Amino acid sequence: MSKDPFINATKQLENAAELLNLNKNVLEILRNPKRIFEVSIPVEMDSGEVKVFKGYRSQYNDALGPFKGGIRFHPKVNLSEIKALSAWMTWKCAVVGLPLGGGKGGVIVDPKKLSDKEIEKLSRGYVQALKDFIGPEKDIPAPDVYTNPQIMAWMMDEFSKIKGYNVPGVVTGKPLEVGGARGRSFSTAQGGIYVLEKAVKKLKLNSKKTTVAIQGFGNAGSFMAKILSALGYSIVAVSDSRGGVVMNYEPKNRALDIKSIIKFKKETGSVVGFPGTKTITNEQLLKLDVDVLVPAALENVITEKNAGQIKAKLIIELANGPVTPEADIKLGKKGIIVIPDILANAGGVIVSYFEWVQNLQNYYWSERENISKLKIMIEKSFDKVWMKKESLDISMRLAAYVLAVEKVAKAEELRKGL
Repeated sequence: MSKDPFINATKQLENAAELLNLNKNVLEILRNPKRIFEVSIPVEMDSGEVKVFKGYRSQYNDALGPFKGGIRFHPKVNLSEIKALSAWMTWKCAVVGLPLGGGKGGVIVDPKKLSDKEIEKLSRGYVQALKDFIGPEKDIPAPDVYTNPQIMAWMMDEFSKIKGYNVPGVVTGKPLEVGGARGRSFSTAQGGIYVLEKAVKKLKLNSKKTTVAIQGFGNAGSFMAKILSALGYSIVAVSDSRGGVVMNYEPKNRALDIKSIIKFKKETGSVVGFPGTKTITNEQLLKLDVDVLVPAALENVITEKNAGQIKAKLIIELANGPVTPEADIKLGKKGIIVIPDILANAGGVIVSYFEWVQNLQNYYWSERENISKLKIMIEKSFDKVWMKKESLDISMRLAAYVLAVEKVAKAEELRKGL
């Protein structure tokens, strides 16, 4: 297993290219980001001291449309991760039929150590550094790890000040009051649920008896737990960065009270310690005997080392890149179906696309319209991927990549005359 996420992302591309017998010149283009930026962002801290933060933006491919992708504020941000995420965004947009390319950005920073004022200055500084290379027609950033709607509002405001007029479409994931899309806050989870429900039917599981474990209880993971619980699924384990919880008494697979756990986490900062539960590690959660496993946290959590101990029948990748290529092979041999991230968590970028469209038109839809359009788009994409999987007798991931890479490759061939 490579610890370099971009090597893993490239391997996934090459697997699809081999199956497609892709033009080697096109493959060479698709192996590399179109451009990468590294910027220095000076910020005057509350103490009066100036600190310089390093930021990145990878614009991977724009054959289908403007670059699209989040910005993360995290101490472990690195260029390989940003390149990999921008590649995955390219395939994600393609597989669900969006007229967008892939991009990703990040700043090396621990936002928990900054005041709100310092985070605002950092957010505005990022936009100032990249002002000539982002915009509604060029590259449309969005929230990601440790960034949020407020940060997007500051970025939109800074870009609008630079331009001298209001440009809401420069970023997505904004608050409703400044051009955000209704339903965006839970759209990643909602898209994952539509995909999960389709897969559950294909595997002939009874949703009322289906057990689910969710690793990662941030925005996407907690929303997914809440909605699945309301639909009658048994959420038997959840976890966050501090650890996980399962019920500490029989009967086996007793469902957790998700509403109460969400409230408990808001009050204490973690799910660990919730009354009536037993604490487990994130690693132990992955190996539980459940029907559905939802990795909703970080990359590379299911590896060659632990893949053999996974007992779930179905894995829904709500996180980006949670399963390594080597683990994929092991899971496939065990007959475990993995719904890949580029399909499973595409609900967020689909509703982000709707936000961008509404910003450009200055005409806004209801939450019901946004979510019903999301349902149609992601279910149609699932059906296409499933059909490709069945017709070629390949994994869901490889089927999704084949469809996505074929679409981007065709656009490159047509545009460049290759």
